[in-house]
Amino acid sequence: MCRCCSLPSPIRPIGAREVALVIRAPQAGDREAWGRLYQGYAAFYRSEQSEEMRERVWSWILEGRAGQQARVAELDGRLVGLAHFRPFLRPLAASTGGYLDDLFVEPGTRGAGVGRALLLELGEVAQREGWSVIRWITASDNATARSLYDTLAKATPWVTYDLTPGAS
Repeated sequence: MCRCCSLPSPIRPIGAREVALVIRAPQAGDREAWGRLYQGYAAFYRSEQSEEMRERVWSWILEGRAGQQARVAELDGRLVGLAHFRPFLRPLAASTGGYLDDLFVEPGTRGAGVGRALLLELGEVAQREGWSVIRWITASDNATARSLYDTLAKATPWVTYDLTPGAS
């Protein structure tokens, strides 16, 4: 059974042994390992990120700023994945949803069920919080992640836009 959600374990054996996966909220002592993962996430999306930016996000997580929450995946005592999420209001549905900002699994552990376990934990959070949906975006060419997402969620027909303040 998965410790995070009481479902059958999503973890497959790596090599010849079964591995122990724990999904949990990050702790202050996780800063360095979390930073390494978040830096990997930024590099994957070719996004410039400084240590100052990582420190700001880390403070949001620890303080719960604007509802910011996180989970980390710990595999045999080592952090190998992260998820950053927060509540958002859904006026048209008159409900609150959860927005998954970031999901990242260390490349060497992809395919072992870590991403699935993080998403299942978010489902548990959503149930506890009474959220009506968990929503996220991903790059259209992120085939590896999308193959997982397609097993757990429904792709929407919506197109995402960014309006940069002050840009014309």
